[in-house]
Amino acid sequence: MNKFKYMPIDSDYTELLEKEMAKDKSRVIFFSYSEEPQLEESNGKITNIEDIKDEGSFLLFDNGDKVRLDRIVVINGIPGPAYDEYDAYALAPLTCKAGYDEPMCN
Repeated sequence: MNKFKYMPIDSDYTELLEKEMAKDKSRVIFFSYSEEPQLEESNGKITNIEDIKDEGSFLLFDNGDKVRLDRIVVINGIPGPAYDEYDAYALAPLTCKAGYDEPMCN
């Protein structure tokens, strides 16, 4: 069950995804649905973009993988809609909060 509500993506990303669909092979890194943020990867030919009612829009691959558009971190080396979220997780240890509600710095 997906606990993250689908966030529509910018039309610029839709154009980028359609361009990447023309390639014979694509590499997509994305956030999976788990209790903690987890990155996964899919490789293959993107065959379609499909809207699934009450779930969101997905990239469909020839290998059977299905990747929700708003959870894409990188597609063929290009930052995707979830890149800023990924970047925030990567930089969290450098902040005074370090993932906690209250600052740890004095």
